[in-house]
Amino acid sequence: SLEQLADEQSISPLSPPELDPHGLEVPDAGPFIYEFDIEVRPEFDLPDYKSLTIRRPTHTFTDDDVAKTSRRFLEPLGKTEPKDGAVAVNDLITADVAISRDGKEINKLTDTKFKVEQRLALDDGVCVNFGDTLSGAKIGDTRTVDIVLSQAVNNPDLKGQTVQAAFTIKSVANVTLPELTPDVLDAYGVRSPEQFDELVRSRLDRQLEYNQRQTARTQVLEKLAGAANWDLPQDLLQRQARRTLSRRVMEMREAGLTDAQIRGRSRVLENDALKSTASALKEHFVLQKIAEVEKLEIEDADIEAEIDAIADRSGESPRKVRARLERDDLIEALATELLERKALDLVLNTAKYEDYESNPLEDKAGEVATSEAQVAPAAPTPLAEPAAG
Repeated sequence: SLEQLADEQSISPLSPPELDPHGLEVPDAGPFIYEFDIEVRPEFDLPDYKSLTIRRPTHTFTDDDVAKTSRRFLEPLGKTEPKDGAVAVNDLITADVAISRDGKEINKLTDTKFKVEQRLALDDGVCVNFGDTLSGAKIGDTRTVDIVLSQAVNNPDLKGQTVQAAFTIKSVANVTLPELTPDVLDAYGVRSPEQFDELVRSRLDRQLEYNQRQTARTQVLEKLAGAANWDLPQDLLQRQARRTLSRRVMEMREAGLTDAQIRGRSRVLENDALKSTASALKEHFVLQKIAEVEKLEIEDADIEAEIDAIADRSGESPRKVRARLERDDLIEALATELLERKALDLVLNTAKYEDYESNPLEDKAGEVATSEAQVAPAAPTPLAEPAAG
């Protein structure tokens, strides 16, 4: 039926049809007629997507950039030692945290450890100015930050709300990086400090390319779909949120971000899932329509080539990469990403570029530290009804 509709109508289904086969009645004679509902891609006209003017960030990485990135690579193998003096970015702190809303304390965390980065992603919320606020604090000091809770917190009264968290510093530590011994180098699949530097520089180049493509995608969306005002159903957004996040994680992994960086940025995306998903769906619609107009397709060979490329970058076998993608139900997401990449490449290959200097390591939003601490208290348990009699 979907194939028939595709031949007879200009529609692009977004999901399987809502159809209960057990509710169908097959007549003894005559035509078999039935109905079903299906969500389809909005209909819209594509503006001219060739010869767009796009601003592109560029940067030549310095030895200082390599040193900063090397530190993030090596920190997981480092040694934690107590620190005298004030808190600084990259330090580790232990703190008691009092969480309040409208001046009333609603929760408290005791002896909880945090890494100090510009942003802090907790289990159920995000603080965007954590590093600026905590920097300079000493043991015994209290610094207060705003935390925006996610839409997924258990307490319905706190979904998406902003709460205040007062951090009282109890200890400060920093990480002493390990020497580049043969064992440490082997952990990163290299044999010499020079090869380690090359690995870091290649990761930086991939991150710059990732930033360039993400910046370009944003501009393409603004130019081609900025005026579109599609009414996207909430249930569609919620269904797509997980898939969109999985694709973003895959893109970040391909760009060479560390697991810690991916975890932190994923938490930030999760915290604003519906808004980011709405934007991603608009982008998806535009790129899919370009692919349709240009008759772009993805073959099995394209997927296998991409799996081989991921395996080469990660040092894993193609079989292991495929198994992981299949386990996480990401093969379809990979095919979608490849098709949209082809469409975006077509747009970018015909674009005119205006380059500007921008170091991705100096992103004003900053790096993201993660914590499994839960800020919001659980929803209050309803009082039991009094027993009769």
